[in-house]
Parts: sequence; structure tokens; C-alpha cells
Amino acid sequence: MITRSKTLLAAAAVLALGAAACTETEQEQTEANAEAAADRTGDAAAEAGDNLKEEAEQVGSAIAAGAREAGQEIDEATDRMAVAADEQKAETEADSRGN
Repeated sequence: MITRSKTLLAAAAVLALGAAACTETEQEQTEANAEAAADRTGDAAAEAGDNLKEEAEQVGSAIAAGAREAGQEIDEATDRMAVAADEQKAETEADSRGN
């Protein structure tokens, strides 16, 4: 996809700039400049894509870590609630036997 875009960009630049150039040497230089610009554009796009991928991976890792931590906190909270419920049940049974 990027190669195709670079080729189209280079062709468009050559046509636009080549029309203004008078000599064959100027046209060849214009074409070389356009191809170099297309290469730089493609390289920049690839680098931007790599950077976005890296950032997305970091965000994904942070979300996964947060989800694991939240799950652990929920597990610990439900464990505490179960202990408290058992204690309350035992207390209620003790009260009912005492009356």
C-alpha cells in the first residue's frame, strides 16, 4: 500500500514539476527529487505506524494490568465479605441459642 502510494506521489510530482522544467537534465533532476521525497514520505509513514503500534501495545498492557489488579481487589473484597458473613452467622446463632 505504501509503495503504491509512493509511486503515485512520485508520478504526480514528476508530472507537476516536470511540466515546469525545460531541459531533459532538469526533468531528470525533478524526477529524482520527487522520488526521494516519496521515499522520505513512505519512511515517515512507516515510522509513524510503528510508533502507533508501540503506543497501542503499551496501552493494551496497561489496561490488562489494571484489569488484573481490579479482579484481585474484587476477589479480596468478596473474601472479606464472606468472612464477615460467617462471623455474623455465628454471632446470630450464638444469640439465638442464648435466648
